[in-house]
Amino acid sequence: MRKTRILLAAAVVAATLTSALVAGSRNDTADAAIGGITWQDEFNGAANSPIDASKWKFDIGGSGWGNNEQQYYTNSTSNVRHDGQGHLAITARKENPANYQCHYGTCQYTSGRILTADKFSQTYGRFEASIKVPRGQGIWPAFWMLGGNNWPTTGEIDIMEHVGKDPTTVYGTVHGPGYSGAEGVGGNRNLGVPLSDAFHTYAVEWSPNLIVWFVDGSEYFRVTPASLGGDRWVFDHSFFMILNLAVGGHWPGYPDGTTQFPQTMLVDYVRVSSWTDGGGTTPPPATGGNALRSNFSNRCIDIPGGNAVDGARLQLWECNGSGAQKWAPNGDGTLRALGKCMDPAGGALTNGTPIQLVTCNSNPVQRFTLSAAGDLVNVSSNKCVDVKDWNSANGAQLQLWDCGGTTNQKWTKV
Repeated sequence: MRKTRILLAAAVVAATLTSALVAGSRNDTADAAIGGITWQDEFNGAANSPIDASKWKFDIGGSGWGNNEQQYYTNSTSNVRHDGQGHLAITARKENPANYQCHYGTCQYTSGRILTADKFSQTYGRFEASIKVPRGQGIWPAFWMLGGNNWPTTGEIDIMEHVGKDPTTVYGTVHGPGYSGAEGVGGNRNLGVPLSDAFHTYAVEWSPNLIVWFVDGSEYFRVTPASLGGDRWVFDHSFFMILNLAVGGHWPGYPDGTTQFPQTMLVDYVRVSSWTDGGGTTPPPATGGNALRSNFSNRCIDIPGGNAVDGARLQLWECNGSGAQKWAPNGDGTLRALGKCMDPAGGALTNGTPIQLVTCNSNPVQRFTLSAAGDLVNVSSNKCVDVKDWNSANGAQLQLWDCGGTTNQKWTKV
C-alpha cells in the first residue's frame, strides 16, 4: 500500500497492452511452478470473535501511514472480527470511541490493519485472497506485502488495491528503491462492474525475477527486473502479508457527503502456496551441510573468493555447497570454515561491527550460536548477525546488531 499512489504513465500503457494480449486463464499464463499450500486462514471463527493471534497481529495508530490517511487503526473487534459466516470483516466506522488522536487532530474514523509480520513470511509462491471490497468515495482497501521495515529498500508488493472513486478497477504494483511513491511500477484491470458487488480472487505468482498479477484467475500484469528501468530488484527475500482498510489519503481522496459508514471489507480466505521451481523446493535445497542460509535473501554466508585470509569480510552469496560456505560448529563455541573462525572485526561488540574471518585465537568474542528461533547470536555481545542495509544481493555485508527478530537476522542451517 504505497506511500503515494501515482502510476507511471508508461506502466499503465504496459498494463493495458498486457491485459489485451494476455487475457487467458491462470493456467495459460502462469510462469511460476506452484506447489502445495504452506499457510492459510479460512476465517471460520464464531461471530464477533477476534482474529487468530498465532497468524496475525495488529498495526495500531493514526499517524497517517505516509499517505495522509484519516483513520485510527485499532485492535478492537468493532473494527476487525470474524463475522460468523466464514469471513474476516474489517470495518471502517465514522466514530471516535476513545478520544483517539490522529496526525491531523482528533480522529474522525476507526478501522483495522492486520499483518503476518513475525508470524509468517515466505520467499516466492502464490499469495491469494478472496475479497469483497467496500464502496464509497475515500474508501481504500488493500491486500499487500512488505519485505521488512526499511521501506522502500526492502520492497513492497501490492497484490490488490482498490479506491472507491474508481469502483470497477483493481490495481497491482511494486515499490522499491528508485521506484517508490510516484515511481511505483504497476498495472490494473477494469472489470466493467463494481468490485464491491461480489467476491473476487486477487493473487500474485512470484518467482525469481518475475511477479505476475491475477484477478479471478486471469493475468493482467507482470513485472521483471527489466521493467524497473535499471533500478534495483529487491524481490528475492521473504515478505509478510497485510490486510487493511484505509479511509482517505493522497491517492483515493477523502470521504464526502456521498460516503456512507460503516464500510466493511470481507475476506473469505487467504492462502499461500510454495514455489517449486518445476520440481525443486522453496527455499532452495540443502547445500550439503553446515551452510547458513539467510531467510531474508536465500543466500548463504560466504568467504569472498574462497580465500581464507585473515580479515576477509564475510558476505552473502548464492548457496553453492563450497567449503567457503560450510560453517562447522566447534566444541569451543566457534563457527569455522576453511580452518578459520567467524569473528567480530577488531573484537568490537557494538552495533555495526563487521563480521570477518580470522585465525581462531580462543577469544570468547568468537563464539556464535544459532538459536531455535533462527537468530545467529554472538554469545559475548548477545547481538545478532545482521544483513547490513537489508541488501539482498550477492556481496551483501554482515554486521553485529541488536537482535530484533527481523528477517534480515534470521538464518537456517542447510
